[in-house]
Amino acid sequence: MSSRTYVGLGANLGGDLLATLTQAVRALSALPGTRLVAVSSAWRSAPLDASGPDFLNAVVGLDTTLPPIELLDALQAIEQAHGRERPYRNAPRTLDLDLLLYGDAVLGTPRLTLPHPRLGERAFVLRPLLEIAPELAPLATCRGWQAQRIERSGPIPI
Repeated sequence: MSSRTYVGLGANLGGDLLATLTQAVRALSALPGTRLVAVSSAWRSAPLDASGPDFLNAVVGLDTTLPPIELLDALQAIEQAHGRERPYRNAPRTLDLDLLLYGDAVLGTPRLTLPHPRLGERAFVLRPLLEIAPELAPLATCRGWQAQRIERSGPIPI
């Protein structure tokens, strides 16, 4: 049985950020037991709790039969293929893939927390997520996200 999942994508290093997000969407859609069901627009935002160039962000909806930890492993492998490094918390990155929601799963392990613990606080997640899944509006739990600078950049060519 498949589960509807949502994955946040972000990049602020490495040149053509739109191309990076496009490649990541294609890699996600090619995962075994996974079907791409929605892709948000690309959204440009300032780094939050960090420094560096602006991020380009998006959210995709997937139906997948991969269990959550296997999906997390696949996301991290895609990040690694794009040169992702983790020198310190909130460092600029070539590609960041965050598992935001996995069906109705609630999980708290050292490797994975579901739903994503800061899901309701960040405009760069909420704007693209609500674009493709407006029924998830109750997840926008913190009012501060509405004041964060973010602008729609355009479609992701897939």
